Amino acid sequence: MILFDPLVLLLVIAGLYMAWNIGANDLANAMGTSVGSGALSIKQVIIIAAVFEFVGAVVLGSRVTSTIAKGIVPVDSINLVDPHLVALGMLAAILAAGFWITLATFYNLPVSTTHSIVGAVLGFGLMAAYRGIIGFEDIQWGVLIKIAGSWIISPVLGAVIAYVIFSIIRYFILQRAGDPYNIEKKFVILQIMTACFIAFAHGSNDVANAVGPLYAGLHALDMAGVTIPLWVMVMGGLGMVIGLATWGYRVIETIGTRITELTPTRGFSAEFATATVVVLHSYISLPISTTHTLVGSVIGVGLAGGLAAVDLSIIWKIFLSWVVTVPVAAFTSAIIFAGLLGVGL
Repeated sequence: MILFDPLVLLLVIAGLYMAWNIGANDLANAMGTSVGSGALSIKQVIIIAAVFEFVGAVVLGSRVTSTIAKGIVPVDSINLVDPHLVALGMLAAILAAGFWITLATFYNLPVSTTHSIVGAVLGFGLMAAYRGIIGFEDIQWGVLIKIAGSWIISPVLGAVIAYVIFSIIRYFILQRAGDPYNIEKKFVILQIMTACFIAFAHGSNDVANAVGPLYAGLHALDMAGVTIPLWVMVMGGLGMVIGLATWGYRVIETIGTRITELTPTRGFSAEFATATVVVLHSYISLPISTTHTLVGSVIGVGLAGGLAAVDLSIIWKIFLSWVVTVPVAAFTSAIIFAGLLGVGL
């Protein structure tokens, strides 16, 4: 298989496109609290993301990448039938997820790139089963149930941890300080540290959304071995940083300013809670949504100040975008896969 095979080039380009989308939407979610609280500027966020996203992707990213690449659809079984089917299916999944995220980012909606790619890979698997390439029972439904369960647990866990952290800070520090404004200024330093932590966490989990399907396709075409090539991880990290730098401001506004008022103490609480939950799931190889977790954490911080501090209309809009993500991505992926088979690529 030569490097300039059209299918290989399409996979690489689609992987870059997906990574760019993750940076524009999901990475923007992760860093939005730092900008919303005034702790960091957009330029500073990009520098932090460039460093710590890459470190997170290289250190822990391979765990979740393996789950996305092979844990949902039995690609080894499909590979025995025809390696091109795996490559086409993963190309369809990347394109479907990428199109949906681009649309969501245009409307300032922080959707889950994890939900998008998992739904898209599932759509490829369902179409493959429909065409008799595999059986419907061959899809790893148990893994999907575990992933879906983590999507419910992670925002709740993030909300609880953020609520507890901010409540402790408010009761033991802010309410007993003679100058709360000075305390907030000191927490800027801590929030910069948690921004680094959340960039690492995001890289460790969400880079898989771009490079997982790409790796599966390249592996099927004998362009990648058992281990994930370093250049693939680097490409994913660079694509995300470019996405954040070029289009991330749209979602940063929603996360950083429109859900609830964020100060450095609130931003620190939300970021620390989110990063802790995400790294834990990366360690156990489960792809969770940084978006879900962070929004849950921001809501938890807002609830610590009373329900009135949370803009419920924005929460409802975000929730609706979450509900439709998996079926839209799955349906789009199935249609694209069928179309690619139809044109004989």
